[in-house]
Amino acid sequence: MRFLVRDRLLGFGDDYWIEDEHGEKVFLVDGKAMRLRDTFELKDARGRVLIDFHRKMLTLRDTMAIERDGEPLATIRRKRLSLLRNHYRVSLVDGTELDVGGKVLDREFAVEYDGELLAVVSRRWLHVRETYGVDVVREDADPALLIVVAVCVIHLAEQEREDD
Repeated sequence: MRFLVRDRLLGFGDDYWIEDEHGEKVFLVDGKAMRLRDTFELKDARGRVLIDFHRKMLTLRDTMAIERDGEPLATIRRKRLSLLRNHYRVSLVDGTELDVGGKVLDREFAVEYDGELLAVVSRRWLHVRETYGVDVVREDADPALLIVVAVCVIHLAEQEREDD
């Protein structure tokens, strides 16, 4: 299933819809203004909060924490340095690890589990400016989580670029 995300820098108070391949609004990324840390919620079309995600403060490396129903779900950290490609590790609380790699700032990267492709993030197949797609490849994968992973990784990469 493919989702379309309007590309913009995430900042305090940024809200935007994520559409499915038929143009239906499926998820809302709700940026929470007036918070000390970058905080966002992924909501369904009815406004119900599915996933909370925020930048962790006071960590050695930039880290995003993901929670579902108030319980920790995952953390995302930069995996290793590379000049051309970014690599991030998503550590789920159940011990599962997802690898994210590619050209994150160009919106061309993949999310994998144990070498198996879960989702591809790309601008290549889209003709709409300032938009990228999240193509969830595996049917049993959690689309909401994979969209949040994509948004978090892009947010971390943008923050790193600003800090440099």
